[in-house]
Amino acid sequence: MPEDVAKDYNEAREVSSVSARAACALLRVAVERLCGHLGAKGSDVNAQIGDLVKNGLPPLIQQALDSVRVVGNNAVHPGKMDPADVETVAESLFALVNLIVEDRITRPKMVAAVFAALPDRALQGIEKRDGPRGESA
Repeated sequence: MPEDVAKDYNEAREVSSVSARAACALLRVAVERLCGHLGAKGSDVNAQIGDLVKNGLPPLIQQALDSVRVVGNNAVHPGKMDPADVETVAESLFALVNLIVEDRITRPKMVAAVFAALPDRALQGIEKRDGPRGESA
């Protein structure tokens, strides 16, 4: 998790037992920062998610991002959510942020590291099969 995203995430974790609403809002901020790390362009988090979708973001991750965005917004506006629901939903938002980071950052880095460590002969065979950078030969 990028450092600035982790800072918001950890702050949300620290305040969640006192204020689930505050935790939801902080997780929404974390998602906005995360969109920036994913290369999203746009003037707000909604536009950034839309940009990621246009560039091939899987629907599962789009739904996770939008869930955190909408709940984070609604949790802080009076009358948008039942206060009893906020606590339950806040727990889910932590899991969603983790899912997004796992899918978009952690797994790709792990796969890239293992792939880069393959023997040169194997990498050359893969390039011969697929062409440079996975293009069709």
